[in-house]
Amino acid sequence: MKICIITYTYSPHMLGGADIYAEKISKELAKESNNVIVITINPDKRDFIEKKNNLKIYRFHPLNIFTFYNVCTEKKSIIEKGIWAFLDFYSPYSYKKIKDILKKEKPDVVHIHTPIGVTLSAFDAVKSLKLPLVFTLHDYLSLCRRATLLHNSGKICTDRNINPICKAYREFSKRIINSKPDIVIGSSKFTLNLHTKNGFFRNSKKIVEYCGIKLDNFDNSGDIKVNNKGAINILYVGGLAKHKGVHILIKAFKPIKNKNIRLHIVGGGAYENELKYLARNDKRIIFYGKLPNEEIQKYYKSSEFLVVPSIVYESLGIITQEAFRVGTPVIGSRIGGIPEIIKDNYNGFLFEAGNVNQLKEILENIIENPRQLKELGKNAKESVKKYEMSKHIKKLIEIYKEAIEINKIRK
Repeated sequence: MKICIITYTYSPHMLGGADIYAEKISKELAKESNNVIVITINPDKRDFIEKKNNLKIYRFHPLNIFTFYNVCTEKKSIIEKGIWAFLDFYSPYSYKKIKDILKKEKPDVVHIHTPIGVTLSAFDAVKSLKLPLVFTLHDYLSLCRRATLLHNSGKICTDRNINPICKAYREFSKRIINSKPDIVIGSSKFTLNLHTKNGFFRNSKKIVEYCGIKLDNFDNSGDIKVNNKGAINILYVGGLAKHKGVHILIKAFKPIKNKNIRLHIVGGGAYENELKYLARNDKRIIFYGKLPNEEIQKYYKSSEFLVVPSIVYESLGIITQEAFRVGTPVIGSRIGGIPEIIKDNYNGFLFEAGNVNQLKEILENIIENPRQLKELGKNAKESVKKYEMSKHIKKLIEIYKEAIEINKIRK
């Protein structure tokens, strides 16, 4: 099968879970003797093609003042960000680029991931050629330009408090995307249900399929991870943006008097300086900056538990799966798709999003009773088996074949 993956960034420019996942499945699909075409944005101002066995990667620079990668990794003014966002809604230039590649390659099916950067024109480019289309919902970009559904005040956007500009964007997005995908995959039940509630994808088949993860080549010992010195390592991995809730974690951690605990924060982002200021004078809190995904794996192994303190409707992130894979339990906010994988007091703990005191109580309980981590870690490894990558790839192939059949009927 010839499969085209469209994603906003690709290695070595990856930014988050959606693009990491897109890269992983493209490689796994290629290993299964499929011809895989990747279309992605290049932050460098040039277009080029890479070929790696069954994998061909088309990189192009969009007709914009910079790319989403630059937005996330460089300091930009509000005016610059505003111009970029306006041009990133819908790009005739990207439409033509993507359409020309698709006409040349003639894939059997196209799979779009988060369309930021390639713009919503990617959907029109695919369907202008009447190609089968699968769309995975990793986030809320279709509903919210920020993809977080969060107001500046910190309140979650709902039907009651949505502002007129955001409402207009949502309608614009719906008109472009709504009838295009043959199959829509929700990376969590919550993400898919929220889009359905808002009138998206009425004519598309809808499936919930959690992201896959490779389980081989990892230490599967069930031993408790408390080291010889008795220190307990708490881990955060992810972007340092306000909606990720790292400030909630720091506020919960700092008042705990235990000298043998450490908070390891792996990741980078625009909120980093504010978080470092919040963590000042506490040498137990260590910032590592953004690290390669391969290097991050050792932190999962050496930590007693991971914390996912988001204050927004997260989908089902691969970070939790990666922690579970090595037997590391996870404490997560009870919001969005997070409770779909974390089961309270089974493979981790849940707390009310934004509730500093509740998170502090959970941390103190684990610190005082570290032996409970052994059973939680054992359950975590058991939980992640259902997401094993080879099973996931087989399911994707089934979905692609079904999309091809649906597209034949819809032509």
